[in-house]
Amino acid sequence: MTLILYKLTESFPEHEQNNLTSQIRRAATSIPLNIAEGTSRFTKKSYLQFLQYAYGSIREVQVLIELSKDLGYIKKKSYDDVSERIDKLSRKLFVFIKKVEREKFFSWFK
Repeated sequence: MTLILYKLTESFPEHEQNNLTSQIRRAATSIPLNIAEGTSRFTKKSYLQFLQYAYGSIREVQVLIELSKDLGYIKKKSYDDVSERIDKLSRKLFVFIKKVEREKFFSWFK
């Protein structure tokens, strides 16, 4: 997802490089980074917190991509493709978060 969004934002106007482009890239990068950081935690609560940060970043990307489409920076076809991928990722992460929440015992070392 991160690489796709980096490529997508390459064509954004130069005046957006420090604004919208940067925000999308930071949020997109934050998704896998928060998941990775969460795996270094030793408590379920802390792990879930980082998964929720990642989920929040996905939602942020969704809004920013829609704004980019509305501003005319993304064509409808590209928007539809990326939006579908973001939605799938969002649903998968949500289901995973709920699964971790239901686990009675939490350990990476099972």
